[in-house]
Amino acid sequence: MPSEGIGTETVENERTQALLHDLLERTSRTFALAIPLLPTPLDRSVTVAYLLFRIADTFEDATVLWSRERRLEALEQFERLLEAPRVERAQSLARTWLDPAPTDHAGYLDLLRHAPEVMGALLRMPSAVREVMSRHTQRTAHGMADFVRRSADVGEIELADLADLKLYCYVVAGIVGEMLTDLFLLQFRQLQPSADELRERASAFGEGLQLVNILKDSADDRREGRVFLPANAVREDVFALARADLDRAAEYCRLLQSANTPHGVTAFTASPVALARAALDRIEQRGPGAKLTRPEVFALHAKVQTALVTGRPVLA
Repeated sequence: MPSEGIGTETVENERTQALLHDLLERTSRTFALAIPLLPTPLDRSVTVAYLLFRIADTFEDATVLWSRERRLEALEQFERLLEAPRVERAQSLARTWLDPAPTDHAGYLDLLRHAPEVMGALLRMPSAVREVMSRHTQRTAHGMADFVRRSADVGEIELADLADLKLYCYVVAGIVGEMLTDLFLLQFRQLQPSADELRERASAFGEGLQLVNILKDSADDRREGRVFLPANAVREDVFALARADLDRAAEYCRLLQSANTPHGVTAFTASPVALARAALDRIEQRGPGAKLTRPEVFALHAKVQTALVTGRPVLA
């Protein structure tokens, strides 16, 4: 029984929020730490949005346990579900997606199992927010399918050149930056004068972070049979592309700051960019797999927070 004075709907919403946060922690510790920086209700919207993108990622990444055709089928089913979200349809699809399972990652499997709850949370969003989240997740799922069609029946996607790498990063991460931008613009009217400038830089924000992850993990990926760096790509060119994207991302963060957006929103965007810049330097110096130390990570977070509190530009 719900406590006196607390409605059943409120209790149910709290249970759903707890479930979504647990799924977030089990699928991305980084996002689980960063999203609470955002003010409510933006934090809830971004939580649901991340989980939707993670479902699409799970299908695209199922290169060992699923065939190419099965991955394409799941991405198409997910795209159609987002066109007309229904909890009942998500329940039916979740059973299909788990038989056989696309991954052995316990967190991702739980996310697919609870896809109906994620879809229910999406349906409870304001219509404008729901439209933004659905549209951009559909775009990512559709773009992923285009790359999966080019892969071997069982195996990873092979990227042709630097332009292909940039397009792939746009599909899997640049669109995330565009979705976040649309959500920011919906919630904070003070950003409207900067809307065009933010949108011009939004995809670079996601692409730069993705490129750094690809460079950092390239050695481990190669050992596990995954190759995201094109064979003919010049290493220096990939680093230059990542730096250019991160410079644009820094401009994006400064636009948020100059518009007096809540500090948590700027920190949510600026801290990953600060970490990515430092990580890129470390990888260039020491090679793939090189990581920042925990004290270095804390120091970079603190530097961003200090800049926000004192009014100095973040990511100068």
